[in-house]
Amino acid sequence: MADDCLFCKLISGEIPTNKVYEDDICFAFDDIEPEAPVHTLLVPKKHYDDMCDGVPEEVFGHMMSVVPKVAEIKGVRESGFRTVVNTGPDSATTVKHFHIHILGGVKMGRFTFENSQRAQGKE
Repeated sequence: MADDCLFCKLISGEIPTNKVYEDDICFAFDDIEPEAPVHTLLVPKKHYDDMCDGVPEEVFGHMMSVVPKVAEIKGVRESGFRTVVNTGPDSATTVKHFHIHILGGVKMGRFTFENSQRAQGKE
């Protein structure tokens, strides 16, 4: 656990959160600034800054196997959902603790990015 990490504090119960799922390896909770009607974060209980910080295959694989369970709990497994993992400064991540975003509850369009290459081709 990193002492100054918001997500570590949520996992430990130091800061209250709306827990969605928990097992020995990971913890899921609703995002406090949702980008969609369903916006849940799935984090490993052990602190890793991001997916390039030596996350063991077993942890990453386990977390990916939990994503459909969280989607089921949140009621978006059948209608569809999006998973996102932000890594590094260009990704706009705000908390340096590896996490998977699970978003759903709305029909989503394609990704759009600042200075999108696709948008530049349509000018």
